Amino acid sequence: MDIDLSPAETAFRDEVRAFLEHNLPERIRAGAAASPTVFVEPDIGESWNAVLNRQGWLAYQWPQAHGGTGWTPVERYIFEKECALAGAPNLTVLGLKLVAPVIYSFGSDAQKAYYLPRILSGEDYWCQGFSEPGSGSDLASLQCRAVRVSDSAGDRYIVNGSKIWTTHAHLANRMFCLVRTDNGERKQRGISFLLVDLKQPGISIRPILTLAGDHEVNQVFLEDVEVAASDLVGTEGDGWRIAKFLLENERGGSCHAPKLGHDLDQLTAAAADQPDGRGGKLADQPQWRRRIAAIHLRVQALEMIELKILADIAKGRPAGPQTSLIKLLASNLRQDIDLAAVDLFGVVGLQLEEARPLYGDNAPLPVHSRAAQVATPRYLNSRAWTIFGGTNEIQSNIIAKTVLGL
Repeated sequence: MDIDLSPAETAFRDEVRAFLEHNLPERIRAGAAASPTVFVEPDIGESWNAVLNRQGWLAYQWPQAHGGTGWTPVERYIFEKECALAGAPNLTVLGLKLVAPVIYSFGSDAQKAYYLPRILSGEDYWCQGFSEPGSGSDLASLQCRAVRVSDSAGDRYIVNGSKIWTTHAHLANRMFCLVRTDNGERKQRGISFLLVDLKQPGISIRPILTLAGDHEVNQVFLEDVEVAASDLVGTEGDGWRIAKFLLENERGGSCHAPKLGHDLDQLTAAAADQPDGRGGKLADQPQWRRRIAAIHLRVQALEMIELKILADIAKGRPAGPQTSLIKLLASNLRQDIDLAAVDLFGVVGLQLEEARPLYGDNAPLPVHSRAAQVATPRYLNSRAWTIFGGTNEIQSNIIAKTVLGL
């Protein structure tokens, strides 16, 4: 694997850098830096999405035939790395990186023509309806039920049940949802994939506040909710295969190392000004330096794994179960970096504001600095990394069975 950029790739990197320098507003950059949550707030995310959409770069991971850029895997990696280094916010992953690939890979022509442009324009904001109160890691045990009916009102499904840990459901107008359409002997075969309009009778959303005080996740209740049969993706019973495809994208559809490395560099810079309690600076303490160096080496190792997967994709090989390795390593690194930030700021980093957002003119004033103010909320929020998208235990099982052959 050659990790050196070609002249064309170097020119592309320089183009992306120049674009970010002139088109990434400081308001958006500051908002991203002061957001403790995994998913960027819509006012920041949608503003940045609109900038990229005007440039034609928003759907950089999509095939060109469906509105994508046509970039190579290496160019997509360069773009993500430069965005991370510039402090750009994460993109709205649920629509752009999760449901869009499902629609253009498994959806009907009508679904592609209707939904994909609305994802790019921001007209549709999506949430994910997978987990249920009794079905988290064992997703195949889900019970949310969809019954197909055909009468004078049309061909449709009637959906009853609930979904939980539904990120940004309170902000979304659409939900991609796994439902049970058959109670056959093999439970995976009875699952289907529906596209649900949330702005209709029968849907109620209850907020779930996190330890950090963030309203990011919810429980969604569906009572006799109607979904047109035309909003079934694929065929009935095909939902488990589609969900596996989607989860592989969620676990490894982005490159995590550049963002983790950027955040680690920010900590290193902050440590140069942070007292160690002994008359010196924390950055000069051997124990701190060893700790940061160890994390930095792990980030570099993760980057090499991500580049290897990209090289495989460039040769036409699927990412496959190796994405579970990416998810496992990135989750642990995310938590270790956020814990280091709390330790770095010490007492001044224990400020836990309940007000949101922590950016903009109305943001609560920090006791020490904005970075210190966001340290504890981000640490608490990142506890979820080893749970969402499949727990660390689930990822370890997948790696053992499908990668190591155990």
